[in-house]
Formats: sequence, structure tokens, C-alpha cells
Amino acid sequence: MTDRSIAGEPVRVLRLVVAAVAVALAGAVVTPGAAAQPRTADYIVAVVNQESVTAVEIDQRLARVREGAARANTPLPPPAQLRREVLDSLIDERVVLSFARDSGVRIDDAELERALASVALQNQIPPAQLRARIEREGMDFNRFRADIRDQLLVERVREREVARRIRITDEEIDAYLAERRAAAAGARQFNIAQILVPVPEGADASVEAERRTRAEAALARVRAGEDFATVARELSQDPNRERGGEIGLRPADRLPELFVDAVRDLRAGDVAPSLVRSGAGFHVLKLVERRDANAFVVTQTRARHILLRPSTPAGTSAAQRQLAEVRRAITTGARRFEDVAREISEDASAPQGGDLGWTAPGSFVPEFEQAMNALPVGGVSEPVVSRFGVHLIQVLERRSVELDARQQRQLATNALRERKYEQAYRDWVRELRAQAYIELRDDAR
Repeated sequence: MTDRSIAGEPVRVLRLVVAAVAVALAGAVVTPGAAAQPRTADYIVAVVNQESVTAVEIDQRLARVREGAARANTPLPPPAQLRREVLDSLIDERVVLSFARDSGVRIDDAELERALASVALQNQIPPAQLRARIEREGMDFNRFRADIRDQLLVERVREREVARRIRITDEEIDAYLAERRAAAAGARQFNIAQILVPVPEGADASVEAERRTRAEAALARVRAGEDFATVARELSQDPNRERGGEIGLRPADRLPELFVDAVRDLRAGDVAPSLVRSGAGFHVLKLVERRDANAFVVTQTRARHILLRPSTPAGTSAAQRQLAEVRRAITTGARRFEDVAREISEDASAPQGGDLGWTAPGSFVPEFEQAMNALPVGGVSEPVVSRFGVHLIQVLERRSVELDARQQRQLATNALRERKYEQAYRDWVRELRAQAYIELRDDAR
């Protein structure tokens, strides 16, 4: 599998895994006296299809919720309500897990080991030490490993099933693109210079005519070639006259609409062909500078990588050490990145020296893309663990590119799908729950 196919992988797959490991490694294990329960032994609180929810699980989840709320200084509902909400969440998880196990999807050992190595790295411990750390925190490592496999399975099935439920219409895409264009238009900036000939409030027709004549004379002078700034210093009566009438670079939404309308179609250096009348008087306007915000410009990156695909935690540690040595050789000039990629990379890009070509944001899985985005042009990463293996990444170039019409519609489709994802997921779980066998024991009521 070429690493470019990472683009097709669900971006959410490791989120729950990372969270689970972070909790475990933080020592968030409930001690026997931590929960206000009259019974100290574990017992089943609910049965969901063939899965069960136990009292200890509820207590552990409650402890994590309270810890998170304390860190964020967030209020929690009353204890009884909070317990019901936690139980409800666990039932939802069991409903999805039961469906996932019946789906036929399997997580192989190599993928599981890469996930464990990745989350160990996220928590800044070597993969070889993960088991000892988990067991030191009072957890059975085989159970922990099975839980991680379940989470990967659930995430894969969830992505597949929820994606099937999301429909994006052409009308929605058109509306999204229009939103983006409107937002970009609001972000457009103009530097406008003006010559202001004020008209007193309540002035009669003769005074207004005289002021108009004065403003038209100023317009004629600058249109005849006189320096705008010089005429502004001589005639203008606005606070910016000593700066040649320049207002300064401002977003369009912070300028009078009359001014924006007058200069919208001008090129930098042009003078508006006619006067603008506002409540303050008559204005001669010149567009000094414009900065257009483009709604469809993205930063593309051209990178290359070396990929090793270990199948065990020990293999992952060895691959990290090997690529760390390779990195030292490359950064000292002893080896060339592309030569090493051709020799040892286990990716389809190896014959091209690991070159992945130009890619837009969102093309790779998060752990790869985050490391790539943090690099300067020419920079070489430390070894990066992803679900595909261990990578060494080098950024070759970056560029800003305006998306063509097809790419714009794809961008809109992706954004709309993300907007709809959570609601589609909730609807899916609600349907699964309605079809599931759920038995609440007396202690859960």
C-alpha cells in the first residue's frame, strides 16, 4: 500500500485509542473505595446484546469525567444524573461494538501493534515499555490490548456506516461555495486615499453647489496628472490630509460601503471616475492598494518519506532506531535521502526516492501530516509512527495554489460531510439502539 493511500483512511481512527492510553498512563484507575457504592465487588449493571456494562466501568468513566471537568473548571450535573448519562454513553458504545463485531471487519495483529506503538509514542514512552507501564497502573495488558483492538474496529465500522448515510447535494455544494466567496469578499482589504470637501449639515443648495464645484476641480486636477497626495494636502479637509489622504489598509467591512463600491473595480493607482457623495460631503477617491482574499487558495506541500513496516513492538523500536541513524547520516551529508529511500523504504514511492508529489491539506493521516506540517522546507523529521509503520519525512517545497472548479467542489463536499458527520452518527446509533436487546439491572434504574 503506497502511503498516498493514507488519504483514504478515516482520520478519526486513533482518537479514542490515544484518549484511552492517556487515561491509563495518567493512572486514572479507580481504587476500591473511590466510588460511593455499597457493594465493593464488580457486578453487571446492563446487558447490551451479548455485551455487558459493569459497575467498575461506570466508576472508572465517572472518575475520568470528573477529572476532566476539574481541569477545565466545568460544572457537572448532580451525581445521579451524571451516572445515568455515563451509563447511557456506555450502552451506546456497546451497541456499536456489538454491531462492529458482527460486521465481518477484522483488525490484524500488525495494525494493532502499530496503533499501540503510535500511542506509546504520543505518551512519550518507548513501545517496549508500554506493557510494563500499563500493568504498573493496575491494568491487565491483554485486556487493554483487546480494548484497543475493539476501538480500532468500532472506528473503522463507524466511518464506513456513517459515510453511507451522508448525502451531499449539488445545491448544498453551491451554497457552501457561495458562503466561502462571501466570507472572502468580506476579508478583502483596501487602502484608499481621499480628498474630502465637506458640506455642512443642513447647507442650502447654493453652498452644496459651490462645494461640488470645488470637489470636481480637485478631481479634474488629479485626472489631468497632478499628484494626488499633493492635491489632498492642499484641498482635503479630512484627518489624513498630511498623509496624502491615505486612510490605510483596512478590511472592506470596516470601510464605508460607498467607498468600497466606488473602488471595487479599480486597479491599484486608479482614481474613481466620479465624485462620491456621503453625509460628510464630496469625496475624490483613489485606490492605493488592494489585497484580495481568495476563498480557494490552499498551501500544498511536496514531501518525501522512508517507510518501514514492522509487525511487532520490538520491530517498531528497532525501526525507530534505524531511522534515527538514517536521519543523522542525511543531516550530516553522509547519505542522500532519496538514495536511502530507494534502498530500504517499504512504500510504493521508493523507486521515486520516496517522493509523494504535491499534496493538499488532509491528504495524509493526522500523525503523518502533523509531523510534516511542523517541518521547514528542507527539514527532516524524527522517526514518526503511524498506523502504517515508521516514517522519516522530508519537506521539499511548499506553494500556494488556487483550486480549480473540480477541486473547489471536492473541498465543499469534504467540509459538508464533516458538518453532517456528528448528526449522522447520532442517528445511526439511535437506530442501532432501537434494534438492540438492552437489559438494565436494578442497580441501573
